[in-house]
Amino acid sequence: MHSIWQQFTLSEIQVRQWRGSSYVYHLVGLLRSWRKTSWLLPWGEAIGALLVAVTLGLAPFVSTTLIGILGVAIALWWVILTLADEPEATPAGVSSATPIHLALLLYWFISLFATALSPVKMAALVGLSRLTLYLMTFLLMARVMRSSRLRNAIISVYLHTSLIVSVYGIQQWQSGVKPLATWTDANSPLKDVTRVYSYLGNPNLLAAYLVPAIALSLGAIFAWKGWMPKLLAATIFVVNSTCLFYTYSRGGWLGFAVCIFTFAILLGFWYSDKLPSPWRKLAIPVILGGTGFLFLAAVLGVPSLRDRFLSMFMGRQDSSNNFRLNVWSSVINMIQDRPVLGIGPGNSAFNAVYPLYQRTRFTALSAYSILLEIAVETGFIGLSCFLWFLVITWNQAAQRLSQFRSSLNSNGFWLMGAIAGTTGMLAHGLVDTVWYRPQVILLWWLLVAIITSYYLWTPTPKENPETAELVNN
Repeated sequence: MHSIWQQFTLSEIQVRQWRGSSYVYHLVGLLRSWRKTSWLLPWGEAIGALLVAVTLGLAPFVSTTLIGILGVAIALWWVILTLADEPEATPAGVSSATPIHLALLLYWFISLFATALSPVKMAALVGLSRLTLYLMTFLLMARVMRSSRLRNAIISVYLHTSLIVSVYGIQQWQSGVKPLATWTDANSPLKDVTRVYSYLGNPNLLAAYLVPAIALSLGAIFAWKGWMPKLLAATIFVVNSTCLFYTYSRGGWLGFAVCIFTFAILLGFWYSDKLPSPWRKLAIPVILGGTGFLFLAAVLGVPSLRDRFLSMFMGRQDSSNNFRLNVWSSVINMIQDRPVLGIGPGNSAFNAVYPLYQRTRFTALSAYSILLEIAVETGFIGLSCFLWFLVITWNQAAQRLSQFRSSLNSNGFWLMGAIAGTTGMLAHGLVDTVWYRPQVILLWWLLVAIITSYYLWTPTPKENPETAELVNN
């Protein structure tokens, strides 16, 4: 059984052996002679990190067009760095390609076939180009964040940016900002409540933006050295959590709850061996019970939170629930008609096909569920590949976290934040598709890149005894 799991998660695959026989990988190093005479390429990783940091720092405040331009710049810089690489200069034990890369490459090929077979090929081609840009952004992130210094700098830029976003959101709450659209059921007791949206323009989008910031700020509380940085991290966590509450986004609250639960479990796992023997087995149940009690007390003790929470279970009596149920029903019909490879990637393809299935008065720009969205875009083949990618990613994160725990390496706290952030974003994504907005999808790939950046290829002693000893120690 263990062997089957290892094979399923690609835990034992030798990526270097695979890339050595790959025709595509032979392009790596094509421009290596240019690197020797270039003034910029020796600073390639730092420049790449700067491009990523600028994109994350500007994303909440600028148009999606500018984000797209920055995405193109990131993609081009990754191509340049890859073509100018020195493959033999790769640090001992570190592989630039990982099982996560292979799973995403497979998903990209599935999306390519879905585009080729799409009933709206030109619209799907737009979606494929966007997906390609996001994946190339991930590739550069994962590459530059192999450096702990660059990783910490990129995370710090995002956390400080989220603090600015949240402060403005709280200011909107205090001033009673008017909604830009009808975001609350007119028959709800909370119909006049202020829902903040900060610079993002939508409460649900703001909530999705803040969930990974909350996860990483929790990690920063433990990972950053010194009391002042820890106090700053705690401040970011409190301010972001407060702002997320004021969004009154039920999906955002769900993502927050799952994020906190996940981080609490991982924290209990990290410190459990330091507890007295009788308490070790009780650590995680006590943490889960205590966290659940706090959430329950908050729901029961805060009337506005209680009313908004209970509206999740009102079915079609709540207009937002009713809207989603009708959209989901139409999307399921779309999936039934094209179950294998779907209609092609991207919201342009969705917007071209959905009107043929929509119910009267229920127009939609997306499926309002990440799993349904993937199924309608790339069929059950694409959805299966995506779920496989998640298993590989979390399995890799769990393996590295165990190693960090054994050596008391503080990088484990960043992994905890990345794992908690991905679970929180997925929980929110089950009932919404703000995930596909560039301000949010960039953060998803940031979290995945953090996990990927910790990947270590461990050669066998037969292949390189000295390297194996170095890596295993």
